[in-house]
Amino acid sequence: MENRVFVTKEAIVKGLRNLGLCRGDHVMVHCSLSALGFVCGGAQMVIEALMEVVTPQGTIMMPTQTWKNMDPESGVHWEEPKEWWQDIRDHWPAYDKDLTPTNTMGAVAEMFRRWPGTLRSDHPVRSVAAWGHFASYFIENHDLIDIFGETSPIAKLYEKHGKVLLIGVDYDKNTSFHLADARGEYPSKTTEKVHCAMTINGERLWIGFDTLKVDGEDFIEIGRAFEVSHPVASTIIGNATVRLMDQREAVDFATDWINANRR
Repeated sequence: MENRVFVTKEAIVKGLRNLGLCRGDHVMVHCSLSALGFVCGGAQMVIEALMEVVTPQGTIMMPTQTWKNMDPESGVHWEEPKEWWQDIRDHWPAYDKDLTPTNTMGAVAEMFRRWPGTLRSDHPVRSVAAWGHFASYFIENHDLIDIFGETSPIAKLYEKHGKVLLIGVDYDKNTSFHLADARGEYPSKTTEKVHCAMTINGERLWIGFDTLKVDGEDFIEIGRAFEVSHPVASTIIGNATVRLMDQREAVDFATDWINANRR
């Protein structure tokens, strides 16, 4: 990136507070570290800044998904030959919330999942990690089938009147819109069979389950429409555009939009 900005933790803290993030907030964070510019101290400084602003009275949550732990037939191992697919099914390691790395969630989420005091949900494909006041409540009982629905971590954030923070990423990364996927009614709504490796009673097993099929292809369009009619605080931190919004307002709007526009 040309003209990269030098970014300190203090600059991030100031930017987040100016944006309206406060002590005691419960917030789902999606972050691109590289979009910020040169963050002096890297992912660690972003996490420390978030914790300084929100404090343990609030809660920070981030997606820590491990979608490589899915059947190769679904396309997640597109770079590998088809003749290897059965071997992948037979040997891919079972999800371990303490060990399994995230897949393309970014450097901040990857460090956050290992941060002292952070808890991670048990979902073998779509886990989240949380730190702070409601961390245990948000991540517990992350149902295998109801990934993004009414018992999910994002629904619990909705219940607690949480916020969504997008740091250098667009609305296609806004996981909370998947709650609108679950709540919406549209003709193409369907389920899919997901397979993954899990440890059950101490044994590594390749298991299958049915869940709502989601893709988020229209999330950027939904986000643009949302910004027209709802207040979304926006600022620049380093090189990144950073947005903060009320999660409940965003999910309710997305649900209505999906009902009106999806086919």
